[in-house]
Amino acid sequence: MSTLTQTSVSAPTAEKRKNKSWVARLWPERWYVHLALIVSIVILGFPVYYAIVVSTQTNAQVFAYQMIPGDAFEANLRQVMNQNIWQYMTNSVLVSLGVAGAKTLLSLLAGLAIVYFRFPAKTLIFGFILITLMMPQDVLIIGLFRFVAGDLGWGDTYQALVIPLAASATGVFLFRQHFTSISPELSEAAQLDGANPIQFLFRVLVPMSWNTISALAIIMFLAGWNQYLWPRMIISTEANQVIQVGLRRLLSGAETGETFGPLMLGAVIASIPPIIVFILMQKQFMSGFSLTRDK
Repeated sequence: MSTLTQTSVSAPTAEKRKNKSWVARLWPERWYVHLALIVSIVILGFPVYYAIVVSTQTNAQVFAYQMIPGDAFEANLRQVMNQNIWQYMTNSVLVSLGVAGAKTLLSLLAGLAIVYFRFPAKTLIFGFILITLMMPQDVLIIGLFRFVAGDLGWGDTYQALVIPLAASATGVFLFRQHFTSISPELSEAAQLDGANPIQFLFRVLVPMSWNTISALAIIMFLAGWNQYLWPRMIISTEANQVIQVGLRRLLSGAETGETFGPLMLGAVIASIPPIIVFILMQKQFMSGFSLTRDK
């Protein structure tokens, strides 16, 4: 009886779905949600599309607001290549990898100390670390420049771009929250097995934290890649300069409307490495911010 009833109910439903018009099949019942998503994608994607279009155009085509690719891609590319952009990008890759590695490692060690060690004023120290999140880098940059370039003598060096930025309050907070979600029984078991804190970190915590580590590394890589003000101040040699400052050379003459195409093409090329890094590690990035215990 139940089988006949199920068949009699599902058959008209299937027939009803089959007889739907193509418009009804294209737009589901909650069509407004899909419409809102499509509009959002168009709004967010239009600047990227426009940047790619402008990178192929001449000056006249840019001011004509032409929304299709132009015929000046090769000329713009030659002008960009003449500005030594590959050297700038190589420098940025090295600096970004150094910043991401240093910030991730120090954040791991700080998170380990805050969660698994007992020492006086631990809560106060962690609160002070969080307070530093409210201090913009621009406030400290003059004093930092005097210390790094004057006292340490690191002016115009790669370590000046990496070491002063090695600490990360965001990373410490992220790993502290992640480590507190791990059962404390693991630490007790490691102590009974005779593991020291460093062994416990790299043999137990790190294998359980790859997603969080990857997520933080991506964020810090992008932070290192987007540096402009600090490299502008501390680096004086063009051969050691990073890509964000190197793109400034393509701006020469933009006020007179001469180099918008090459400038935009340089920006598009400079955005390729971060996009590749994010695409390759997208799964780990999304999983790294999961709030569940089984991440």
